Amino acid sequence: MKKNKKQAIVSLAERRSRLSLIYKVDHKTKDQVTEAIYTLLLPIKDDVHTLTSDHGKEFAGHEEIAERLIAEFYFAHPYASYERGLNENMNGLIRQYFPKDMDFATIIPQEIISAMNKLNNRHRKCLGYKTPLEVFFGERHVALNT
Repeated sequence: MKKNKKQAIVSLAERRSRLSLIYKVDHKTKDQVTEAIYTLLLPIKDDVHTLTSDHGKEFAGHEEIAERLIAEFYFAHPYASYERGLNENMNGLIRQYFPKDMDFATIIPQEIISAMNKLNNRHRKCLGYKTPLEVFFGERHVALNT
């Protein structure tokens, strides 16, 4: 984390549908990241079976997350970002809205929601030109609240 940049964006990507979930935290700490992940996944808890993250200290709450969501939590190998290719790709897409040099303190919740909606309503070739929302929710049309 860079000096004077305490805020971070927690990003989650669902493998099959490419559904993107993002949440801004004021501090990249175990407690705030754990709560952000739980907040993002609670509305779709029944569809969450596994989570995979890197080995960052902010994921030290992985046992609590797994227990609260009744899901398995896995870790990619150290220095193997290719094992989390979908998330790395999504982080690149998120950077279109929130560049690396941007002061995250200026980001308001509506901007996060707007970026997430744009990502999840973007038609994808790999999904047969459907959107992540269409693939994930199908006919259920359930709204995500963040």
